Amino acid sequence: MSPKAKVEAVSANAEHGFSKLNLDVIRVVRDHGVEADAHFGTTVQHLHHIKKDPTRQNLRQVHLLAIERIHEWNTLGHPVRCGSLGENITTSGLDLELLPAGTRMRFGSGAEIRLTGLRKPCQQVDKFSAGLLRLAVSDNKDTEIPYRIGVMGVVLVPGEIFKGEGIQLFLPPEPHRFMVKV
Repeated sequence: MSPKAKVEAVSANAEHGFSKLNLDVIRVVRDHGVEADAHFGTTVQHLHHIKKDPTRQNLRQVHLLAIERIHEWNTLGHPVRCGSLGENITTSGLDLELLPAGTRMRFGSGAEIRLTGLRKPCQQVDKFSAGLLRLAVSDNKDTEIPYRIGVMGVVLVPGEIFKGEGIQLFLPPEPHRFMVKV
């Protein structure tokens, strides 16, 4: 385990609401996501994506967001807390959006997630806190990282993920590619 990469919070919400409730532990299920969460399933569960194609594979089973990003937004006056932007896992010590697509994250408990892509922020972010959406989208059209509001992943190895446990990264083979929105 990297001594600096760890889980700051875990969250879930069985309802399709924007924010999630902080818990001591979440259970992840292979190819489904976070048990007792509205986005649990093998096919897309995000309401917007269901309207487009309800049979599409769920590459958004788990949402991860760095606490460092939350601290940035708090400094700028946005009342963001762990789970309030819909993430299931809040990390520390990782610049999530810069990790290559396909990175595997193994948690201290043994559960494992593969990162599939960037979360694209929606208008609900500004409904939560006016002006926050602008901070989550890059002004530079040429950037490799257009969104800075966390990443999405799928569950490879089931298990429980606990607040406070360490995270070990396994990068995919080179050449690495930047994540794109999923």
